[in-house]
Amino acid sequence: SRVLLVRRVNEPFRGMWTLPAGFVNGGEDPAEAAERECLEETGLSVRVKRVLDVVPGREHKRGADFIIVYLAEIISGEMFPADDADAVEWFERSNLPPLAFRATQQVLLK
Repeated sequence: SRVLLVRRVNEPFRGMWTLPAGFVNGGEDPAEAAERECLEETGLSVRVKRVLDVVPGREHKRGADFIIVYLAEIISGEMFPADDADAVEWFERSNLPPLAFRATQQVLLK
């Protein structure tokens, strides 16, 4: 019933919360990119279990054309904010903070 979120330090949506996320590098597997981004932003190593959703639509000029959302399990690490995040916390799905991005809202508020 809980979800791991990071608070953004950059615009757009600075100070709002989102799923750990980022861009896929050329030649990189999208699931491996999700694992890498989670480690970079939260300090936690995760293993992707499955795709939860694919959300189409660019939200801002530097944004992605689609978002792949994965379910993952933590395998190691110590939680701390880094990279594009200044905070990382677990939230109950029934008590979410202000969410950045339509894709995050779509996935979490279902």
